[in-house]
Amino acid sequence: MLDLTYETPKPRVIAGAKHDWELVIGMEVHAQVSSNSKLFSGASTQFGAEPNSNVAFVDAAMPGMLPVINEYCVEQAVRTGLGLKAQINLKSAFDRKNYFYPDLPQGYQISQLYEPIVGEGEVLVELGDGTARLVRVERIHMEQDAGKSIHDMDPNMSFVDLNRTGVCLMEIVSRPDIRGPEEAAAYLAKLRQILRYLGTCNGDMQSGAMRADVNVSVCRVGQYEKYAATQDFSHLGTRCEIKNMNSMRFIQQAIEVEARRQIAIVEAGGEVVQETRLFDPDKQETRSMRSKEEAHDYRYFPDPDLLPLEIEQAWVDDIAANLPELPDAKKARFIGDFGLSDYDASVLTADLDSAGYFEAVAQGRDGKMAANWVINELFGRLKKDDRDITDSPVSPAQLGAIVDLIASDAISGKIAKDVFEISYTTGRDPAEIVETEGMKQVTDTGAIEAAVDAIIAANPDQVAKAQENPKLAGWFVGQVMKATGGKANPKAVNQIIAAKLKP
Repeated sequence: MLDLTYETPKPRVIAGAKHDWELVIGMEVHAQVSSNSKLFSGASTQFGAEPNSNVAFVDAAMPGMLPVINEYCVEQAVRTGLGLKAQINLKSAFDRKNYFYPDLPQGYQISQLYEPIVGEGEVLVELGDGTARLVRVERIHMEQDAGKSIHDMDPNMSFVDLNRTGVCLMEIVSRPDIRGPEEAAAYLAKLRQILRYLGTCNGDMQSGAMRADVNVSVCRVGQYEKYAATQDFSHLGTRCEIKNMNSMRFIQQAIEVEARRQIAIVEAGGEVVQETRLFDPDKQETRSMRSKEEAHDYRYFPDPDLLPLEIEQAWVDDIAANLPELPDAKKARFIGDFGLSDYDASVLTADLDSAGYFEAVAQGRDGKMAANWVINELFGRLKKDDRDITDSPVSPAQLGAIVDLIASDAISGKIAKDVFEISYTTGRDPAEIVETEGMKQVTDTGAIEAAVDAIIAANPDQVAKAQENPKLAGWFVGQVMKATGGKANPKAVNQIIAAKLKP
């Protein structure tokens, strides 16, 4: 069971010139579905391909081309909904969202406004103080991505790359339940972790596979509780949307900047205008992009080329039966099965590859010792070298062998670090390193006692001091370890010295 306290979050309060204010935040996360082909065409979704090389006729809106639904994308959306404990709608429908951008050849986007494929769900967000709470998901709908306009290749013209056009996105819409910048980042991080576990989105924010529109408003302290009780948005301030955020750090900065902008306007007697804004991280400001459109501004209507999408409950049940173990369940199991702390389990389950690596090392061994070696030694070294766990030079079997050598008293923890370093840089087997490099720990108490006797005989003054102050016995331990090249069993050394120094 997770060691968490579930409670109403403490609101992030910002002091204005006249009043204190609370933040209210909702997020619309666009997650690119992990699929080899697009939502309505067979064109590739490969990232980084030559411009306009992954474009089918339907993506380019050629006359007479009709969309054909990609069943796998539907399955991925359902899988995501199940992973978020959401309602799966057996009947959904596609609508046309009409607007003109140069990188939107059709002049409309196929989306799901009225009947989304996924209804209400939830995301458990763990906060840094050991508490956790649920952020409600309002809906998840599928839609096409637009293309990309490029403005920096020529001073006199812009270019359009349609490779991304038609790629399937899941728009995951939260309720305005988020109360601060840190919580917003924690929500997005948890959502990305779940999607990666499910295999429905790779979560790569740098390539645009996951990005967020952040809706920010402010209200006087205590007003949010009225909304929570009645679900009436009129108790909250006018919201502004910060568009296309793809960095956790920038999301936090943008929320802080936008909140202070709104507070300044309201306290000066003005009114916040509902609009879409962009965040400039260099200038630390948000700037207006366009007035915020409502649904009727897009002239939504059911797409005449696509029948309503109907799926069977048996199909949904089959997907549910084959869901992987999700982060919260895996974390709870690691705590229960391996005796890990909440923190260690969180680190090890942060992504699937790390969790799999640890579990392979810990299998049949001391879980806490395995966790210490994976987190402190391996992760620390990989971070220093800017390498990923999937690129680790030390395999789980090799790290497990080091743990075995320590557990059997073949080597000490100090020697084990030297063995790890050699294995990391050369790929050699730990047992072979210990044998050929003469690193095996000295466990012969006779040999250790002889070394202790020699140190004591050579340092009578230090003996007298240690007998008066037992804490000084550590000096003898260090001298014995030095004399034995660090190979003496530390436990045996301490026991023998303690016995020899008794007055």
